[in-house]
Formats: sequence, structure tokens, C-alpha cells
Amino acid sequence: MSTAAATADPGLPTAPERAHVLLVEDDAGDAFLVQELLLEVAPEISVVTVATLAEAERHIEVADCALLDLGLPDTQGLDGLVRLRRIAPDAAVLVLTGLDDVDRGVAAVATGAHDYLVKGRVDGPTLARSIRYAIARRRAERSERALLEAELQTAENARLERGLLPTALLRDPSIELVAGYRPGRRRAVLGGDFYDAVEVDDGTLHVAIGDVCGHGADEAALGVLLRMAWRTLILADRPAEEILATLERVLDAERHRPDIFTTFALVSIAPDRRSARIWLAGHPAPILIGGRGARELTVDRVHLPLGLVGAQQWRAHTVQLPADWTLLLFTDGLIEGRIGDGSERLGVTGLTSAIDALHTEGGSLKDLLDGVLAHVEGLNGGRHADDVAALLLTSRPR
Repeated sequence: MSTAAATADPGLPTAPERAHVLLVEDDAGDAFLVQELLLEVAPEISVVTVATLAEAERHIEVADCALLDLGLPDTQGLDGLVRLRRIAPDAAVLVLTGLDDVDRGVAAVATGAHDYLVKGRVDGPTLARSIRYAIARRRAERSERALLEAELQTAENARLERGLLPTALLRDPSIELVAGYRPGRRRAVLGGDFYDAVEVDDGTLHVAIGDVCGHGADEAALGVLLRMAWRTLILADRPAEEILATLERVLDAERHRPDIFTTFALVSIAPDRRSARIWLAGHPAPILIGGRGARELTVDRVHLPLGLVGAQQWRAHTVQLPADWTLLLFTDGLIEGRIGDGSERLGVTGLTSAIDALHTEGGSLKDLLDGVLAHVEGLNGGRHADDVAALLLTSRPR
């Protein structure tokens, strides 16, 4: 049998894993005994000895396990255990007690120690086994905690996603809409990007997209609140200028810091689908995809983002739409990704070029959006640092 095959054989014994133990013991004789016991049966366990808790606090971060005497010159009883666990909550801790102090060992386990050992009644194999068990148990606890945190995070993401990424309220069969959302690669939760689309009774199609500055649960929750406020006001048939002013008031009242702002774009498409009114609050303009290729719509006035100033005088910009059109609304994370290893950003020009290269007549709207997102991520070398939200909607002749 070859050496490689022998190494891979799961039936062969493996060397014990190395472990670093911090022995906190002020009695030189007891410390020497512990070291000798371990050296005889578990040479892979290295021991560093300190005589005070103050010294232990300086060394505990690099230890896999601490053997802690409950009677030290600078601490007595369980206080030392509490202090050590506070400094290094991920380290396994075994306490050492005397023959007449077993009750304190039990109390130490209740306080957070993994086990207790009685001096003079422990041999080498028992000591080594206790250390390995404590380390393994601590690692299992960390894994279990990480799994629980991941499950809680997944549940939180799901709740936020339901609020940020709603089902559009559309009735017109000539309108098709697809959406995409990509959380930033370093984000633990969804960010504050949000969108919505609602068709009202007279046939007007209102589409909104926004981006709360910052990342995290607070920003995501604020994005959910703004989206729901917008949908409610749209369904209540309030004028766009009133809706935008109300959103500013809601943002001002609900944001957790006074410097939080939100970029926002609102597009109201006429019932005949041949014109649209656009309001921009510090947000990128939509991109029109048609016979002449993809181009950014020219909007003659871009207002400040919501939350930066008080009341603004909102003014719409009206654009004419061809009989067969597609619009892309997006947050700025889509165009702020890098191109290759340099500092150059994709920008609107790079985005329209990508759309032109991927857009085919009669092609699937979802394939186009997925292709664009994949293309810009490829240029960036992976997920963007910022969250990305994008909406593609198209109108076919009735």
C-alpha cells in the first residue's frame, strides 16, 4: 500500500489535536503536578502557567482552555471565573478545587465553567480527557450559537424581504414587470433598497424605487416603512407632490439618526402608456430601452434626496414613450461597481452598453435583467459592496 493511501485510510489512528492550556495556579507544587500529569499522557497539550488572575487576563485570549484555581492571591471564589469568562467568553474553563471545596466546584459549573476537578484526585488520563472534552464542548456551543444566529438572521431577512420586495399590483395584461435584488456581499441583512408598482383605478401605473443610505436592519426597516407609506398613499389616490412631501415627513419622524436620507424615483405612466411623469429625489434617472438602444432619460430637474432639507417644491418632468418600450429603474449600487481591478466605475454609460449587448427583440424580460445583473457583477469581480435593486417593466402594444 502506498504512503498516500495509508494516510487516507480512515481506519488508521490520527494524532491528537494540539491544544493550548492556561493553568492559573499560585501553588508551585500543584502547578508542577498538573504539568507532569499532562506531559506523561498528552504531550500534545502545551501548558502556560500563571500565578494570578491579572496575568491570566493577559494570556487567556490565546488559550483553548483554562485550568483555574478558585483561590488566588488577587481573587477568591467565583469572582475569578466570572472575570475570565467576561474577557474570553469563547474559551473553555475547568476549575480546580480542594478536597473540602467540592460545593464551590458545583457552583462554578452553574456559573459557566465546563467542569471541576478535585486536586489530588485526578490522574493524567482523566485530566487530559477533561481538557479535550471541555474544548470540544465549547466549540460545539459556538457552532450551535452560530447556527441559531444564522437561523434568526434568515428569519429576519425573510421578514424584511417581504416588506422590501412586494408583489406588484398590476391589472393591465400589456404590462410585464420583473424585479431583481442583490444584497451587498459584506452585508449581513438586506439593506434599505426598496421598490413597488401599483396600477390605480384610472389605469395610471405608478412605479417607485428608493435607497435608504446605510446598511443593516434599521435601514431595511425604514425602507419597508417608506414603501408601505407610499403604497398606502397611492391607493388613497393622493397627488404625487403630496405623497413626496408626506414621505419626507415620515422619514424625518422615523429615522434613527438625523443624517439618514433616502434617494427616491417615482414614475407615473399614463393609462395609454405613451407618456410618463417622473420625479427624482437624488436618484438615478430611468433608462429607456427601445428601437434606438438603451439611453438614460433626460430629466430637467433632480430634487434633493428625502431627508436632507425641509419642504421642497416638487415638479414633475414629462417624457413621451414609444408604442413599444421597456424601462429600467435601479438603485445606484448597480452603476457604482468597479470595472476590473482599477478604480473605474461602471457608470450609466457602461450600464447602457451592457443592456444593448444583451437585449434581443422578443427576448425574456427576466433573462435580460438576470443577464445585466450577472454581467455587471462579473465586471466587478463578484457581488457589489452596496445593495442593488432593479426593476424592468415593458409595455407591448394592445
